[in-house]
Amino acid sequence: MIKQMKKQLTMAAAAAVLGFTAMASIAADDIVVTGKGDVPYVIDGRNVVTRSGYDLCWRTGSWTPAAAANVMAGEFPVGCGCDGDLMPKDACTAKMAAAPEAKPMPAPAPKPSAEKVKLAADALFDFDKAVLKPEGKTKLDRLAAQAEALKLEVILAVGHTDRLGSAAYNQKLSEKRAAAVKEYLVGKGIEANRIYTEGKGETQPVTTDNCKNSLGRKKLIECLQPDRRVEIEVIGSK
Repeated sequence: MIKQMKKQLTMAAAAAVLGFTAMASIAADDIVVTGKGDVPYVIDGRNVVTRSGYDLCWRTGSWTPAAAANVMAGEFPVGCGCDGDLMPKDACTAKMAAAPEAKPMPAPAPKPSAEKVKLAADALFDFDKAVLKPEGKTKLDRLAAQAEALKLEVILAVGHTDRLGSAAYNQKLSEKRAAAVKEYLVGKGIEANRIYTEGKGETQPVTTDNCKNSLGRKKLIECLQPDRRVEIEVIGSK
């Protein structure tokens, strides 16, 4: 699993003093993707990179460091705003050029309002299963109704598991749970290309060290319940 590093971004600026170049940063909300090739990040309806509630750029299955460096966001690779530490040397540095005075930056587009919903996987699935339970469908019905009230940009569904079982098995199980949520929401009328899924397996537990193996299997399964979850983030404007 590829780990994301969180980058703080500032407004784009270039300064020149006696032939020196200055570093330029790209503001997250001003990234407009252009160019050809596989798009390495999730792009919303405004043609900007979608970010999670933790301010991380959402990567697509086509993400590679090369793709992030080749697809442009204005005059810089799109990866400069998301994975600047992985970009080629000087790729994110402003270049000096004789040019007329820079035009004022246009006003940024309004930020979409985001409503984050967390659903416990035990409410959606039986233990060790990826088949939606009736009460899980009821919760997703409410989620679909909330999405209909928004100008929907994107829905992000991330599946998680507890630590029981092998890492490879849990990774697949988390992906299947997220896919089951997508399939159900598509059945409720939400466009499939608006829903992105990802599985995190057992890598992001929320339980503490209180869940010790010495508890016995039944009590351990109960203790690890918060780790068996699907997190859904609905992004859109009201």
